[in-house]
Amino acid sequence: MDFDFSDDQQQLRDAVARWVDKGYTFERRQSIARQGGFSREVWNELAELGLTALTVPEQYGGLGQSAVDVMVVMEELGRGLVMEPLSQAFVASAVLSQFGDETLKQAWLPQIATGEKLVVLASQERKARYRLDVCAATATKTVNGYAVDATKNIVPVGDQADAFIVPAQLDGKIALFLIESGAEGLSTQGYATQDESRSADLFCKAVPATLITANGLTALTLAQDVANAALCAEGVGVMEQTLKLTAEYMNQRKQFGVAIASFQALRHRVADMKMQLELARSMSYYGTLKLGAPAEERHTAIARAKVQLGQAMRYVGQQSVQLHGGIGVTDEYAGSHYFKRLTQMEMTGGDTLHHLGIVSANMQDSAGVFA
Repeated sequence: MDFDFSDDQQQLRDAVARWVDKGYTFERRQSIARQGGFSREVWNELAELGLTALTVPEQYGGLGQSAVDVMVVMEELGRGLVMEPLSQAFVASAVLSQFGDETLKQAWLPQIATGEKLVVLASQERKARYRLDVCAATATKTVNGYAVDATKNIVPVGDQADAFIVPAQLDGKIALFLIESGAEGLSTQGYATQDESRSADLFCKAVPATLITANGLTALTLAQDVANAALCAEGVGVMEQTLKLTAEYMNQRKQFGVAIASFQALRHRVADMKMQLELARSMSYYGTLKLGAPAEERHTAIARAKVQLGQAMRYVGQQSVQLHGGIGVTDEYAGSHYFKRLTQMEMTGGDTLHHLGIVSANMQDSAGVFA
């Protein structure tokens, strides 16, 4: 199998890398973090690069690119610790283009492509423990459409978003709804997360909503798989930069008159970090390439990727801190922020144990078929 990137994909990678290096410095990131963890100005810059339009179908003003292009972009954004949730544009594009009716597509996809509208997935509930089929939110049919009652937690930039994709129970079955941020009965409570990005809790009380699809669990599973594939790619970028910072520090830090990079025991630990990075990269590729597979196969592949990425992110982050010593956890040093990002990513979209359960259940089902 050919894993080489096309010339267009390499040019895309180079363009995003240049923007990260020049337009999203560590100093700018920290300034954004102090102001709340999200910058609409940066979001607009991502839109100007064409990144918000990347997976929107061409007939709705997008570029119609593949999941591999998304992976390339997310790796580079990971290297720069970009906090703005570009992956949400990919999630919204996938859900609306595959499950929305033509009216919804015409109304929202062009605005997602231009970056004018930031649409985010609001699916997590406190009691769900990452399970997509556990949903306490409810929806009722009204004269003018639907009304949703829900409390959703850890919604990416929830107090800054323009609209939300919200799962809720409708006639005993999970359906998916689109809710606009200015809707009556909707409120948010924003806060900074561990990695200094921004999230919010979303509260809906009889909020007017537009039905995306009554087959909500299928659409929600796709949304989560797209988000996790992007997260895995981003994790590769974060780990790659973490390893680079660690190697640079070890070549500068001296003990007994020599750089600690010359100590064999420490070199072995860096080699193990590199091995974990490459295992994670392979599984990120695998998960991304499986996004077009049938739903069950896709979901299991993404779970496998998330298990490997979770293990690798924890290992690389912890080893980096230990090899740095005290400086590795100081706020002034960039490495500590990469560690915080890796720690949060391992818990995002389902932690390692959750996805290990999905993989294990699938293996048992397969064993039953061939028994």
